[in-house]
Amino acid sequence: MTTGAEANPNHRKSALVEIRWQVPFLTIRPAGPQVGQRESPIITDEVTPFLTTAGKSLRVMILDLSDVTFMSSMGLGMCIAFRNKAAAVGAKSVLYGASKEMLQLLSMMKIEKLYTIAKDEKELKSHLTA
Repeated sequence: MTTGAEANPNHRKSALVEIRWQVPFLTIRPAGPQVGQRESPIITDEVTPFLTTAGKSLRVMILDLSDVTFMSSMGLGMCIAFRNKAAAVGAKSVLYGASKEMLQLLSMMKIEKLYTIAKDEKELKSHLTA
């Protein structure tokens, strides 16, 4: 079930991702446990309109991986694409909620260098107010 733009244009929740736009923050929370070849393009299609709408008013894009335990190469590519779109409008990209194993995978692929890592809610809040 999707709660789409009809109910709240700043929030969307589907079976694969929850997206929340609270100016100037965009939170993307994939629904896990995996983001693979099937899920990545669907999530990207759902997130792209939010990134487009946010435009230059986007200050921080938060990728919340709290529910994700596995990510394929396509999922990793999705993380890079989201970061690149945020950077294109001058927004900071913050990675939040990643498990130790996910952080190791992101580190091995050098993707963690593209994001500011928030290990807990306190660190996340500090990045939102900075």
